[in-house]
Amino acid sequence: MSAPLGGGTESWVEGAGGGHPFGIDSLAWGAATLPGGHEPRLVARIGDLALDLAPATESLAPDLAPLVGGSSLNRLLAEPAQTWHEVRARIADWLSERRHRAAVEPHLVPVGDLRLHLPIEVADYVDFYASEHHATNAGRLFRPGGDPLPAAWKHLPIGYHGRAGTVVVSGTPVRRPRGLRRGSDGEITYGASERLDVEVEVGFVLGSPTVAGEPVPLEQAEDHLFGVCLVNDWSARDIQAFEYVPLGPFLGKSFATSVSPWVVPFEALARARVAPPPRDVPLAAYLDDSRSAPGALDLELSLRLQGTELSRPPFAAMYWTPLQLVTHLTASGATIRAGDLIASGTVSGPQPDQLGCLLELTRGGSEPLELPDGSRRGYLEDGDTVVISGRVPGRDGRPELSLGEVSGTVLAAG
Repeated sequence: MSAPLGGGTESWVEGAGGGHPFGIDSLAWGAATLPGGHEPRLVARIGDLALDLAPATESLAPDLAPLVGGSSLNRLLAEPAQTWHEVRARIADWLSERRHRAAVEPHLVPVGDLRLHLPIEVADYVDFYASEHHATNAGRLFRPGGDPLPAAWKHLPIGYHGRAGTVVVSGTPVRRPRGLRRGSDGEITYGASERLDVEVEVGFVLGSPTVAGEPVPLEQAEDHLFGVCLVNDWSARDIQAFEYVPLGPFLGKSFATSVSPWVVPFEALARARVAPPPRDVPLAAYLDDSRSAPGALDLELSLRLQGTELSRPPFAAMYWTPLQLVTHLTASGATIRAGDLIASGTVSGPQPDQLGCLLELTRGGSEPLELPDGSRRGYLEDGDTVVISGRVPGRDGRPELSLGEVSGTVLAAG
């Protein structure tokens, strides 16, 4: 585990000190079009400002220009983890040591003036199913009377390959998908989904590519975890329910996956590391983390619909850790590529106000939620706006860190 920044480090940047949730301990990465610009550029967020990295590196560290001077993080992601840490440390030095102020200050831009883009060119996208609470609740709804958890669930992290080409940045409208679904009368029809849902998830950006046939052992998984973002893996539950046996989700999820624009470095979350929940099934040796440093993350998430908070899912309750997801992903010999994105699957806790999707919150639409305006929701309606936000709680004298938010508004089917 690499050492986090901090230890009393402060920034000379006005408004970035005093425990700002996007302060020097975070230094989240993003890609943005600057005022008057035409192409996305990499930026590092510091408080309510962002550092335009291309001109800053040309002035202060020309050797870094090839890594951070482009429009996405993929060039940096292709480097070993040690390079990620070194680059981040150098940027932190520029923003904390006053001797660099004259060279850096002209390249700071208010975050509100930026047009944010996807910070990575997504290589492969994998969505996991790592919450026991969600998997159990969904299983009871999808397979009433049967075992809610698939037989393999506690032996390995279940996942499916999603569609990288429909991963979109926060704020991108999402059009209601069409597909085949079975009605209450048993008739199979093609049309717009009537059960469009949200899924509160945490995403992990991967890098430091591997060679085919060489699995990543658990103790090396962190070397491939570049950063963390928030994910909404939109789901058309009616399309999904009709198609998912025996091969799993396809068109019910492939139409859109929204991600937050700021990637918080994984090393910045060292303070959030906690032990995972107790496991009641012995793990295969390659997944056994019982003697490892804590691999779970204590993150607090929030789901809002039309401005009303519906739930606060706790990420610390996830059965499988990010390290185990990376290790299992490569256990067959599959590679990691620069820009791979993996997501946790819906995050849900044991309490009614900790559920991460409408499927659970409304029991499959049978118990609609009432919003302050008197309207009711079993699933999403056209025009609805969903916002997922997240943070690392502030503890032991350390300020909270923000994971930002991911939002999306539903458009009518085309």
